[in-house]
Order: sequence, then structure tokens, then C-alpha cells
Amino acid sequence: MSLYRLDVEPTDVNASALGLVLGAPSPPALAELVIETSDATLTLGVLGASHVVTARASGKELTEQVSCDALAAGGEPLPAVESTDNYRFESSSLVLDRVEFDSQAASLRESAGQDGWICGSFPGDDTALTALCGVRDRQGWSWQSWHLYPGEGTGVIVKTRSRWRP
Repeated sequence: MSLYRLDVEPTDVNASALGLVLGAPSPPALAELVIETSDATLTLGVLGASHVVTARASGKELTEQVSCDALAAGGEPLPAVESTDNYRFESSSLVLDRVEFDSQAASLRESAGQDGWICGSFPGDDTALTALCGVRDRQGWSWQSWHLYPGEGTGVIVKTRSRWRP
């Protein structure tokens, strides 16, 4: 099972402060999952309520960080879409009432038991989570992330979807 109960305070506590940086050195992860195939590797890392992903294939490498520290590392505010010839990133943010938010958190916790999934849980609220999943296909890697920020009566979920074709 790849559910980690992290005994640290999350450093990224505001969904609106998230940013994206590509190609920056990977900060140390609190928890990580490495998915390997015969010719490629995907490392999914949980940071302080944020994530870092390192994809390697065909002698190439891509690093993606979604965090509040991304801006200081040379990144940009979290875009809805970022696209290049071989990389596509999409993000969305959703505010849910607490019942629906709690249900989504429970579903993600359950998914953490599946292959290719990692989930970090933070102290103070069982729904304060960062979850990631990744998969290799014939052309490269695809991964998704969910960043859950519980609030009083509501919660915010920031979801990202990425695809890299080296």
C-alpha cells in the first residue's frame, strides 16, 4: 500500500499559491513511488501538500514540480494548460461542500492501494492529502495528481493531468 501518514505540517496550505516549474532540480520528497519499466522510470514524489515528478525515457528527462515553492524556483503561477511539442499539463481547481470533499478524499485514500498510486496524508485533518498516479504507455508517461485543501465547511481540490512523450 502506498498511503503515507506524514508527521509533518504541510508547507503548501493555500491552493491559490501553487505554481508550476519544469526542469528544476527535484526537492527532497517526503514520500515517493518509483515506477520502472525495462526502458524508463517515473518517480512520483509527495512534497508538503504538493508534488514533484521525474520522468525518464529514451535518454531524456523531465521534472515537473507543482508547489508553492515553484515560483521561487523560476516557475509560473499554476496554469490551466501548459503545452510543448512533447509535454502537456492541465490543471483545474474545484471548491466542494465538505460532504462531497470528504467523499473524494476517502476515494483517493482507497486508490492508494492500487499499483502506480501514492498518497500522502497530513496531520490535523484526514482529508489533507496529496495523491498521484502514473502509467507508462507506448509513447511515454502520463500522470495525475490531486491536492486536497480542507476548509471550514468546504474544501478545495486542485487536480493536474500531465503527459510526456520524449
